[in-house]
Amino acid sequence: MYKEFFGLDDTPFTLTPDPRFIVFTPSYNEVLASLYYGLERAKGLIVLTGEVGTGKTTALRWILRRLDASVLAAYVFNPRLSIEEFYQHVTQMLGIKDWSNKSELLNTMGKVLEERHRRGLRTVIIIDEAHELSDYVLEEIRLLLNFESDNAKHLQIVLTGQPELRDKLNQSNLRQLKQRVALRCGMHSFPNVEEVDRYITERLLIAGSEQPNIFTPGAVDFIFQCSEGIPRQINNICDNALLAAYSAGEQVIGRQIIETVAENLDMLPQKDNLIAADASFDAPNGHVLRADSREDLWTGQARTEAVKPRVFTTEAPKNGHSNGNSNGNGDGYTNGGTLVFDDVEDDVSLEIGSLGSVPKFN
Repeated sequence: MYKEFFGLDDTPFTLTPDPRFIVFTPSYNEVLASLYYGLERAKGLIVLTGEVGTGKTTALRWILRRLDASVLAAYVFNPRLSIEEFYQHVTQMLGIKDWSNKSELLNTMGKVLEERHRRGLRTVIIIDEAHELSDYVLEEIRLLLNFESDNAKHLQIVLTGQPELRDKLNQSNLRQLKQRVALRCGMHSFPNVEEVDRYITERLLIAGSEQPNIFTPGAVDFIFQCSEGIPRQINNICDNALLAAYSAGEQVIGRQIIETVAENLDMLPQKDNLIAADASFDAPNGHVLRADSREDLWTGQARTEAVKPRVFTTEAPKNGHSNGNSNGNGDGYTNGGTLVFDDVEDDVSLEIGSLGSVPKFN
């Protein structure tokens, strides 16, 4: 609805885990590199945990889309399976048919995995929402890890879930499975407003925007406060903000619009946290991947770093007021003062009073 109004080719802030819009922030790139390393080195059991909405599924789908043809991967997105249903899913992936009992199944599976390993092929099972797996299925997963030779694992398993997965693996009855975990990765929310700004800006660029600074710095700061740095929350706020701005005919989104959207979504931050955040803002301080996409992990980080972080400061106007925060906007714009953009490479000062026509920023 608002794509043409903002000059976009695609919707930049959907709630679906679209790997096309992955943003290689430092923390996200570290997780992807760890997953890549674990699969490349055939570590066996890999565990990825993170809070709701931090982008775990997006990372998994990014990896899946870039696996080499020599890798056979099964993606289990519904963890509430019985043991029989779990094995049915695995056997469909491996092309194993006509098994009548578990013993026959495991014997056939062992031969298939051994033959694939002998030919230099990889076999991976990726289980999303693994914190919902029953203890019985987790025990079967441990037993599957016994498919190995003297020096290599024949089957790799990636468990992804919320922090509750760590608690589940700490249960005494699952201690044997816990000891099999070769690599742990943690997906975290964005730690500061700079990474949120980078995330928003790059998603707008990927969507085709030629003016990625649609959101004012005060708006981005308030998005960080309301979302707590969680990507899914950021997407929800930004998508609704773009729609609200389109309805109001505003091509620049200020803090006031974000406040309205956050209130409608019941995402306004606690007052004490809001005051503290505002004060901080006012004072600035081997290859399992295809050959044609293996470098995406590294070039993606370079692409993200090319999005220069914005640092906005304002000079106080002569009447003694500080900046936009004094009137509740917090966008970093003054009413007659000098607006200074402190960028990484250039310093640009604009006398607002000298402009013939000044757009209204909300």
